[in-house]
Amino acid sequence: MLRGSRTAIEIKTPGQLALMREAGLVVARTLRAVCGAVEPGITTAELDAIAAREISDRGAQPSFLGYHGYPATICTSVNDRIVHGIPRADEALAAGDIISVDAGAIVGGWHGDAAVTVAVGEVPGKAAALIEACELALWQGLRAALASGHLTDVSHAIETSARSSGEYGVIREYTGHFIGSQMHMDPPVPNYGKPGHGPVLAEGMALAVEPMLVLGERYTDVLDDGWTVVTADGSLAAHFEHTVAITESGPWVLTAEDGGQGWLARLAETAGGQSAPVAGPGARSA
Repeated sequence: MLRGSRTAIEIKTPGQLALMREAGLVVARTLRAVCGAVEPGITTAELDAIAAREISDRGAQPSFLGYHGYPATICTSVNDRIVHGIPRADEALAAGDIISVDAGAIVGGWHGDAAVTVAVGEVPGKAAALIEACELALWQGLRAALASGHLTDVSHAIETSARSSGEYGVIREYTGHFIGSQMHMDPPVPNYGKPGHGPVLAEGMALAVEPMLVLGERYTDVLDDGWTVVTADGSLAAHFEHTVAITESGPWVLTAEDGGQGWLARLAETAGGQSAPVAGPGARSA
């Protein structure tokens, strides 16, 4: 454990990161299966059943089911629901909806956690742009997850990207987190802030980076189920997340099947031809 002024941050061995990579690949393939089934008429409970089967068939355990009493395998957050939406048999998707799917898996006691927002059929241009902006903000944050950098370098990169993409609300009450032998570990990973603050990132740390952007104001409410977080003004919300390990050779995105190499290379090219950080050994999608 690496100790800062207030928080002991878990440092993983290469073997432990390898188990997190296995968990991350389970999550990636589960999200691919669930999002591939998204279509008008399918219920969020049916999507949850797909996720449960995928995680079980791959020999993993779901991170979410039973977590502080959470009743499902995944979170399904539709339209104005930002995060933690509970799948329901009476909730059928309709054309024009957007849905965030958040999934976690455990392999050998180690966690992977990721989320993606997708459109249900054709959606208005503002909704599509929101999804695109949130995904870009995620990857800009991941690109800043570098050894010897500071935690808020990630936060600042997320916020800067979001602000440059449009007039989006950046959610503050809910954040990313460190991850490893537990799903949620301190310190939190905010989606806003000035660079150069917080713990120094070190090889062997792992973070779950997860921006949440909304079309309206950033304020939130929680529904009576005690879980589902919604926009206070009813505006649409998008949520993306990846688990990333800090390595000597750059960010290793454990929940991306290519380890993050594709996105990181494209961002480097658009930044003016600067060389991209090379993802860690998990770029191999074994």
